[in-house]
Amino acid sequence: MAPNILKSSLENASFNIIFQILFRCVTFVLNAFVVRHVGQAVLGVMNVRLLLLESMILFLSREPFMKACLTNTAEHNWAQVVNLLWVTVPICALMSLIFGYTWLFILLPSEVLPPYYTFAVCAVAVSCIIELSSLIVQLVASAFLFVRLKVVLDTIMIIIRTFTFVILILYQPENALFAFGVAQLVAAIFYTTSHYAYFHFYITKIEEFKVQERPSLRDDVDESVSMEFPFTSIKDFLPGQLVNSGSLLDKKLSILTWSFFRQGVLKQILTEGERLIMTIMPVLTFAEQGTYEIVNNLGSLAARFIFRPIEDSGYFYFTQMVKRDKSIPDQNVVKVQESVNVLTQLCSVVTSIGLIVLVFGQSYSSLLLWLYGGPKLTAYLPVLLLRSHCLAVLLLGINGVTECYTNATADSKTIDRNNYIMIYESVAFLVVSYFFASWFGPVGFIFGNCVNMALRILHSTKFIKRRHENTKYRPLLGLVPKPIFLASLILAAVITKVSQAYFFPSEKLIHLFIGIVMFGLVMASWVYEHQDLVQLGVNKWRDRRNKHKKDD
Repeated sequence: MAPNILKSSLENASFNIIFQILFRCVTFVLNAFVVRHVGQAVLGVMNVRLLLLESMILFLSREPFMKACLTNTAEHNWAQVVNLLWVTVPICALMSLIFGYTWLFILLPSEVLPPYYTFAVCAVAVSCIIELSSLIVQLVASAFLFVRLKVVLDTIMIIIRTFTFVILILYQPENALFAFGVAQLVAAIFYTTSHYAYFHFYITKIEEFKVQERPSLRDDVDESVSMEFPFTSIKDFLPGQLVNSGSLLDKKLSILTWSFFRQGVLKQILTEGERLIMTIMPVLTFAEQGTYEIVNNLGSLAARFIFRPIEDSGYFYFTQMVKRDKSIPDQNVVKVQESVNVLTQLCSVVTSIGLIVLVFGQSYSSLLLWLYGGPKLTAYLPVLLLRSHCLAVLLLGINGVTECYTNATADSKTIDRNNYIMIYESVAFLVVSYFFASWFGPVGFIFGNCVNMALRILHSTKFIKRRHENTKYRPLLGLVPKPIFLASLILAAVITKVSQAYFFPSEKLIHLFIGIVMFGLVMASWVYEHQDLVQLGVNKWRDRRNKHKKDD
């Protein structure tokens, strides 16, 4: 298989950004719906305790295997990969039992839990096991560049889960956790069965193509990919079905998986630190947790629907372009030059987005909260939370890109060494978050997260600098904003702050109009200083459009 990795990664990032926008919009509206129908306390239980449970199970069971098996997929022994990925199902079942028991009988809060809490915990655990049973199919979809499949199925799953939840809430708003559990189960069953159903249809078409020698009906991979597809039956996705000339499991992938697993435990603590502290040491009430989650969702929109897809696609791209076990001077010059250019541009883009969010967030947090939840969310604490999130967004963006390159290009020994460093980062993060939360309340969680991100950025940038120190490449220069863009941001910060003082809340439209004008000025300065990147994007869009016209 010889796909255009960069093109596929860009397409994957584009589709994922669109999907994440849709998903976050749905979550945005759904949270408002839940607050108005069942209250902030139930929202706190769902978005903190239950989603933390799902995140812990899925991340520790799935993430290390997926990261390891996405490395250099062109050289995989697929029989060994299938066997390795099915190990995730018993691991997930064990994780579900351990965490489910902990959530039900150990981490009990002082407050009275809403009805159907036990059912919701069990439903989340079972839905994770169901979803992991299709992990091999999900990996194949990523490895063979089924870009649209993932986006379509993820979108339909979100729609099904949302509509199931909303319909049940409308009939019985007092049983919100029952609706949450049912929606999780229905979505997981659909997600798993639809993956297998699609590949059953696809494999059937491949076999017909081989026999009848007619073009494949699939439109998002070329004919050579179809001919090299290693699976000839849906049974091949089960362990022990493919012909395997080697050992049962790939030793190298197993070692790499174990390295990612140990790192994953630490990374999960860093990622979900505030939810862990809220659950283990409940320094906030359920209602306060619900308020924090509302503001957290608003403050994390850019990080979630832009930065995360860029990070995921960037990880896949760098794993295919840069060899883990070779120094940069010893690798293919063309691939290294392209990968450095991509890393530099990614650093520049995420830094620019983060700075824009930071500048405009200081003056328009109150307006955004007013639009979302009315006057009750324009109090001092929610506004301060959202303004603080704007700094976290900048750090999240930079950390996502630098860390994805580090994880994609470091060898097993380096990853193991990084694990020890992350232990100290994890301890520092938890200690700082706990004390900050005790001193400053909910805002302390955001300050602790900023410290966490800063430490991780420092570690990743040291690795990138050391990786390129004996070369002419300096990809970290992308983190430095260009002068005209920086000057426009400073001007925008001053003017919008004055606008807020004079026109909010009495003249909201004038305040909004001034913000739009300043945002246009900032974007114009960015485009002026990044004309090469903009032109590249325009050319890619034109090429894609012309290709579709020719196909039509």
